Amino acid sequence: MTSTEAWRAQFEGRPTPDLTLRPRRLSAVLDEAADATPDREAVRFQNTRMTYAVLRERAERFAAALRRNGVRPGDRVALMLPNLPQTVVAFWGVMKAGATAVMTNPLYRETELTRHFRDAGVRVLITLDILWQHIEPLRATLGLERIVVTSVGDALRPPLSWLYALKRRRDGDAPAIPWSAQVVRWRDFCACRERYSPPTGNPHAEIALLQYTGGTTGEPKGAMLTHAGLTAQLTQLLAILDVRDEDCHIFLSIMPFFHVFGLMGNIVLPAAMRATTIPVPRYTPGDLLRTIDRFRPTFFVGAPAVYISLMQQKTIAQHDLTCIRYCISGSAPFPAEMLRRWQELTHAVITEGYGLTEASPVLAANPVFGRQKIGSIGIPLPLTDIKIVAADNPEQELGTNEWGELIARGPQLMAGYWNRPDETAATLRNGWLHTGDIAYRDEDGYYFLVDRKKDLVIVGGYNVYPREVEEVLYEHPHVAEAVAVGVRHPTRGEALKAFIVPKAGAILSKSDLAAHCRARLANYKIPKFFEFRTDLPKTIIGKVLRRTLREEEKTKVETETSSRGKDA
Repeated sequence: MTSTEAWRAQFEGRPTPDLTLRPRRLSAVLDEAADATPDREAVRFQNTRMTYAVLRERAERFAAALRRNGVRPGDRVALMLPNLPQTVVAFWGVMKAGATAVMTNPLYRETELTRHFRDAGVRVLITLDILWQHIEPLRATLGLERIVVTSVGDALRPPLSWLYALKRRRDGDAPAIPWSAQVVRWRDFCACRERYSPPTGNPHAEIALLQYTGGTTGEPKGAMLTHAGLTAQLTQLLAILDVRDEDCHIFLSIMPFFHVFGLMGNIVLPAAMRATTIPVPRYTPGDLLRTIDRFRPTFFVGAPAVYISLMQQKTIAQHDLTCIRYCISGSAPFPAEMLRRWQELTHAVITEGYGLTEASPVLAANPVFGRQKIGSIGIPLPLTDIKIVAADNPEQELGTNEWGELIARGPQLMAGYWNRPDETAATLRNGWLHTGDIAYRDEDGYYFLVDRKKDLVIVGGYNVYPREVEEVLYEHPHVAEAVAVGVRHPTRGEALKAFIVPKAGAILSKSDLAAHCRARLANYKIPKFFEFRTDLPKTIIGKVLRRTLREEEKTKVETETSSRGKDA
């Protein structure tokens, strides 16, 4: 059974989803929304409302301003912004200009920014005024022709915009920015009276997005995502979600727009659904719960870390979350026990999926209306093929319930890595994307992610996949967060160490956890070491930084070894 047939089987009794690929520029998605529902709200932020007709107009004026400043098709424009209405306008403006968007983490600093912008060849930067202190020292080295600077106040209407300006003057926290022909205010840049929309191009060849991988496993690389690949992904997502034009959904946009998951899930997908997006520039659990109370969102796209942190709030019972009808979880595995708790709390339909930057980003998902398997990443998206192959021999395809590397092919895959032909050839082989993730397929055709190939720990000659151990640790009633990594061991070569964040007020001991694991795991899979922490190092989208923990352990061992040497 093909992936398309598998999905159609999930829609028994419902209209068959449309899976006709229509390769086109991504900006056509905004045009279709503005033509079909011009008066529907596209963006809602504090006291600001923006319809699809207004969003298109502002995007086209922004595109005209880019063109007036020398930006031509294919030029790279960086957006270094949190989730704000300006980010939505600027992204669609870049698409309308025919340029390539380079979404940039606002937390990046000197080394990261220099490497990022030089590699991409960025010509224009759109950023926030409070980030100026990190841009100013690099102006001479980044080679930027134009820097457009906005403020949170630009996203507000009176009287909130006035109050915001008054507060900044009172607190004295407004940065002194040297405005010039090179450094331009957002409002001045957007004051262009002209509008521009690109002519029809080649969506298969033109790069819409130069999306850099997170760098959690090594040097960041720019994945070249084409207009055809991104619009193919939209067709796949709309088919599996079975959305209807008459549904007026509201997206709670907490996932960072600079990440491909947040960009597709909270800017592009809502436009394709003619839905409203509510940008959330900074995540704090208490504020997010109040935002839900105020705006009553129906769609929640998030990482497991966000769902888990909300459930840990003491006031969670005081908030009605039943307005949320659909939840999409991705970017990291959702511990099965935590997923059950979220469903009990909200009664929402939640689908856990799997993907990566190189796939625009989704490859597989659990059916929204069909059979779901908790802990599974679901079945391949329509028009997507997935195989499990031997980790040491990609030519050998494995059978049911056999663990190996997950490889995939489909119309949503990247064109390759920017300026990295060798790494492109190593990752894309004969049309198949080699993910580096270990997974298996069960007898029903559902896939289960085991771990990253690089996260495999070999204990006494046995393979141990940390995620399996973490799932067991999460079953302990007093564990809030858990992660396991491999550390050096004098006799075993490697051993497993678990980092635990206990629930508030809980009393946990290492012996309790060891006994809990012993009842559920083979002896060689039980962590040799446990360490309790108040939090874990994470990326901004909630992925635990295993590499940081491993490096901390490596440094600790080296320091202890050095100290013993000096004592001797």
